[in-house]
Amino acid sequence: MSTFIDLFLHLDQHLAELVATYGLWIYGILFLIVFAETGLVVTPFLPGDSLLFAVGAMGAVGALDARIAAILLIIAAVLGDAVNYAIGRFVGPRVFTATAGEGLLDRALNREHLARAHVFFEKYGGKAVVLGRFVPIVRTFVPFVAGAGSMDYPQFALYNVLGALAWVGICLGAGYAFGNVPIVRDNFTLVALGIVAVSLLPVLFEILGARRRARESQRSS
Repeated sequence: MSTFIDLFLHLDQHLAELVATYGLWIYGILFLIVFAETGLVVTPFLPGDSLLFAVGAMGAVGALDARIAAILLIIAAVLGDAVNYAIGRFVGPRVFTATAGEGLLDRALNREHLARAHVFFEKYGGKAVVLGRFVPIVRTFVPFVAGAGSMDYPQFALYNVLGALAWVGICLGAGYAFGNVPIVRDNFTLVALGIVAVSLLPVLFEILGARRRARESQRSS
């Protein structure tokens, strides 16, 4: 656990070491990291936003080709979510039990919740897929639940691509533009924590908005 925390907080240093060690192979390594974080439900802990930021910062000084990195990482993000969706579509109905049992896991994995997920993604799926890209851990589970809830795939595919373009473009672009500003470069640990905090804002705003709409609905009824 301490190794992962050190990796996250000093990602810029570790990325520089990887570039120096592996040269052009770094593009393949970055591709696999982003693909695994978005495509495999068991790896939500991998760095995403801060990694893209660090890649952008290194691209600005010529240590990496930012254009090649951006293209490859967008492809990795799209493929990752597509694979995760397919896994959810195939495994989800088999994981969710027919009826709710007594245990906490049984109550969480019942077909009533699966049906609710289907209704949710048919109504709000596009927003969830795009916003989920920017939230650590959540972005790993959104495509899986979308698949398990049988969200319409053409709709999912469209927002998958849009979300990947926005996520990689904004995070990598921010690193390219601001990653080498002295105060940012010298305080990467605080920046990494700040990126996580900012990533949680869309979900916070959506929760607050949903509560406000629920209160307004109660008043009008």
